[in-house]
Amino acid sequence: MTAATAPHFGPTPSTPAIRRPLAAAAVLAALVGMVFGLLLGGAGPASAHAALTGSDPQDGAVVATAPKEVTLTFSEQVALGDDSIRILDPDGKRADTGAAPRDLQSGSTVKYGVSLHAGLPDGTYTVAWQAVSADSHPVSGAFTFSVGAPSKTTVALPKDQAGGGLVGTLYGIARYAAYAGFILLAGGSAFVLACWQRGAGARPLQRLVVRGWMTLTVATLAMLLLRNPYTGSGKLADAFDLDGLKAVLDTKPGAALVSRLLLLGASALFIAVLFGAYAKREDEREKKDLTFGLAIGGTVIAAGIAGTWALAEHASTGIQPGIAMPVDVLHLLAVAAWLGGLTALLVALYRTPDMDATAVRRFSGIAFGSVIVLAATGIYQSWRQVGTWSALTGTGYGQLLLVKVGLVAVLIGIAWFSRRWTARLITGGGGASAEVQDEETAAAGTSTTEASGSAEVPDTSGATAEDPARAAQLARQQAAVATAEKKRIRDADPDRSGLRRSVLAEVGVAVALLAVTTVLTSTEPARTEEEAARASTAASAPATAGPVEMKLPFDTGGENGRGTVRMEITPARTGANELHLWVDGSDGKPMDVPEVKVAFTLESKDIGPLPVVPARLTEGHWTADGVQIPMAGNWKVAVTVRTSDIDQTTIDKNMQIG
Repeated sequence: MTAATAPHFGPTPSTPAIRRPLAAAAVLAALVGMVFGLLLGGAGPASAHAALTGSDPQDGAVVATAPKEVTLTFSEQVALGDDSIRILDPDGKRADTGAAPRDLQSGSTVKYGVSLHAGLPDGTYTVAWQAVSADSHPVSGAFTFSVGAPSKTTVALPKDQAGGGLVGTLYGIARYAAYAGFILLAGGSAFVLACWQRGAGARPLQRLVVRGWMTLTVATLAMLLLRNPYTGSGKLADAFDLDGLKAVLDTKPGAALVSRLLLLGASALFIAVLFGAYAKREDEREKKDLTFGLAIGGTVIAAGIAGTWALAEHASTGIQPGIAMPVDVLHLLAVAAWLGGLTALLVALYRTPDMDATAVRRFSGIAFGSVIVLAATGIYQSWRQVGTWSALTGTGYGQLLLVKVGLVAVLIGIAWFSRRWTARLITGGGGASAEVQDEETAAAGTSTTEASGSAEVPDTSGATAEDPARAAQLARQQAAVATAEKKRIRDADPDRSGLRRSVLAEVGVAVALLAVTTVLTSTEPARTEEEAARASTAASAPATAGPVEMKLPFDTGGENGRGTVRMEITPARTGANELHLWVDGSDGKPMDVPEVKVAFTLESKDIGPLPVVPARLTEGHWTADGVQIPMAGNWKVAVTVRTSDIDQTTIDKNMQIG
């Protein structure tokens, strides 16, 4: 076949038909970048698996006397350091004893307590806490309670959660890079072994797999260094704190990262054999045996690396971790085989013109099997992490999961078109035999050389005999021309061009899908979020509220006018309540007084005063039923005590109701 007949295969590289994939790639890259930017920008700090479900005192509570300790209850297991829970007084000084939090767990209840100093004055106290959940993500928060009555405080509640800021952003980027590197490393290697063994000698595929290994290694090292500030201070300089690094190595996430680095050392040896001895092996029997050995070894290494994620993240905690962890490993391996193989196929289609249609057909079968595995494991993971239909639409995790499912659907749709192009490539011009292609290439190269003028051809008969260097140079030029022409002819094949465009689109969607998955793995699972919300609601529900007690000393100024009013309101919630008053004299004995009145005022809502006139039950004991409190809030309770016809006083104190 001569150069004149070459247009039969399709347009030349300079025509718009061939430039369209490049334009599509640019647009696709911009869209993918925008999606990833929106996901990272909108995701905020990583939400952890564990959540604070209750505390004693509760957030915003006003207690009559200072408690001996403050307790915090979590939805899941957490890791706490010696300084993870701090209690600050109104002046910002430590009100706790500084001792490590006490483990108060009982059954499935995860609770920790911190002891307070004795004799704390009245005022507003701030509780600041930070922990690491069982799935490796940091969680933090703060709340206030008051002793006696609320007061001004110099303590500012932290606005940023743990895992945010610059360190959180860098850690998130490293997480994404680690996933991407693993997919390229495992998927690219699998593509070479299972689909196109001759690709072991192709430089573009070698570079792809090696870059995947380097990306995963660098990302893992970065995560190991950033782990201490990510879960602690949030300061980038602490990444080089040796004591902090040592503490990280003693944790489950630290052990997982170190194990990954060790496995990456083994994978480096695997890559050296794959692209070294294996690529050069020519004996078919020996190559078959080596293929089997590399496949077994590579699968073990890939499963081990995937297991480092399952060991330290969502799969390792929650319900059914014994099933969830191997399922998570299968899910990651299927993702790598599909998306990593897809990237390798795209590189081969663009950079290696001699790839045959058989490799495309083999990958098509592997991709189909990977989708089946992804569907099965994904359904289980969704049930485990979501649980209910309401959580699927009403939580951040559920909404991200819907986005991921939508992207997978788009990816499968594009893959269907790729399978059509694959079928046409096999049965059409793309499936031509190697001999025919070689003849076409040789003819095209000869004709191109002839048409190129006197640059390469003249004086070859004499120059080659007298100048071997010139002959070698001419040979290299002719080989380069032949290779370029062969690539031009292959690229002009409409079936091959169609397959390249569809695979390019698949890879673009896959990048966006990986971004969503990265954010999803650092988001609090929907099931946990709903359980934490239910527990928090139950903790503040009317059935579990109060009673609330308070003491109010009084002095009417008259004879025997000193004493104390002890008041209890049950259950201290909105709606009907029961009120009890005990009046004690200065000697601590019950004191009979002519009259006691109570009024409730919610100043923040301009409600009240709501008067209550209790009835005398016994000496020094007064009671009132059906005391109506219209809404929850910090109510001011005013008690009027009359000890004679002319001696009376009113004392007041704040009480949290509801």
